[in-house]
Amino acid sequence: MKKVKVAALTGIALALAALSTESEAQSSVTMYGIIDAGVTYVTNAGGSHQVKFDDGVSYANRWGIKGTEDLGGGNKAIFELESGFHLGNGEIANGGSLFGRVAYVGLQSDWGTLTFGNQSDMTQDMVYQYNVSAWASGYAINQGDFDRMNGDHLPNAVKFTSNTYGGFQFGGMYSFSNTPGEFHTGSAWSVGAQYQNGNFSAGTAYTQLNNPSGIYAFDPYAMIGVHSFFGQPTVSVDPATGAVTDLYANNAFPVDKQGAFGVGASYVIGPVTLMGDFTYTQIKAFGQSEHMQVGEGGADWQITPSLSLIGGYQYTHFDGNHWNQLSAGVHYSLSKRTEVYLSGDWLHASQGVDAVIGYSFTPSSTTTQADVRIGMRHSF
Repeated sequence: MKKVKVAALTGIALALAALSTESEAQSSVTMYGIIDAGVTYVTNAGGSHQVKFDDGVSYANRWGIKGTEDLGGGNKAIFELESGFHLGNGEIANGGSLFGRVAYVGLQSDWGTLTFGNQSDMTQDMVYQYNVSAWASGYAINQGDFDRMNGDHLPNAVKFTSNTYGGFQFGGMYSFSNTPGEFHTGSAWSVGAQYQNGNFSAGTAYTQLNNPSGIYAFDPYAMIGVHSFFGQPTVSVDPATGAVTDLYANNAFPVDKQGAFGVGASYVIGPVTLMGDFTYTQIKAFGQSEHMQVGEGGADWQITPSLSLIGGYQYTHFDGNHWNQLSAGVHYSLSKRTEVYLSGDWLHASQGVDAVIGYSFTPSSTTTQADVRIGMRHSF
């Protein structure tokens, strides 16, 4: 705890130092953040309904600072530090790292941007925005986030993103394992591209993790509610009480490779934006491979400048099982920075699978799970 406090104070001191030198270095430094909180009702979480305070749902709670310095000749030095947190108890999110969401420094030129640090992968940059169900309800990420459509990051990364040429942009990055003698194990890489022309936009990306661990480690039962994974049991069930014990809640399921391909597109027709995406994820473990396919479609209807209605449908197929999920949300802006919203999800899974929406709740004791949430979000 003391180490966390020292790290936090050090980060804040650095941030204040950066702000104080703004005029001297002819730089611009901006502080920003998002705060989201509300109450959620879940129909079945481990066999019982649940009413809970929850935060960081519509958007993950965060605060950060970012800045630029003009180096002349069209070149700039840039940086960004972003910290996630839980509003309900004040704890740091993202595994307890102070700047676990974003932490990078880099250079920007007429060619593009080169950055170094903990950064969003290309799936987030190029495809994530087409995940229409998640815009409706923050819980509605694709099953288990196997395809990394939840806005994920890669640590220890070198990343290049091009400028936009004729509506086209591309990028790539490599994440180092930083483990002596293990250049491959624990590493990752990601590539992607996006195109926009008038009302139409589309993007694609591929991200691969080698032996994922830490916050991206696998807990199959908690993630997708299956009782076996690659032929291995993921839970034990007490025959007398029916109580379920997650066998990988504390020790991650060993995965050799996670490779996720995604493609998405959107088209604006007046006040309605149509969105869809498809992802194909390969997971390797124990010398075997399994594949998850997710198809999704929906729309965002901007009814008035302040009121929007968003809905989406997801279909998922994995290891002989399938999931059908409906999501909807009504969002009302009180101002440019504050909104209130009402959202809900309904998920139905194959027989033998304990339904769990978005890796967010305790898996249901049945093949269905639903939630309703009322919340508010403020940006600064």
